[in-house]
Amino acid sequence: MQIISELQGWIILGLGLLALGAEVYALLHAVRQRPDAFVAAGKQTKTFWVAALAIATLLGFAVLGGGFGILAIIGIVLAGVYLADVRPAIDSIMGRRR
Repeated sequence: MQIISELQGWIILGLGLLALGAEVYALLHAVRQRPDAFVAAGKQTKTFWVAALAIATLLGFAVLGGGFGILAIIGIVLAGVYLADVRPAIDSIMGRRR
């Protein structure tokens, strides 16, 4: 039974690292974009997204290795919304194809 518990711990750590990676990637993408691209894409401002993603990254780091609580879920949802909705719209406005 200890082996199963240890395996679960490693899986949670791996998922936490993947989530943190997505949050960091989303934050870095938002920081590198022009502020007017967010408005042109019809999304919230750059300041909003950078602040939200910075908080998401901090939440992801804070719960790393400690399991998935509501804080981890909030962080990955914020990053997921940015990566699935905002990033493609900004890339389209900026003339980048994905």
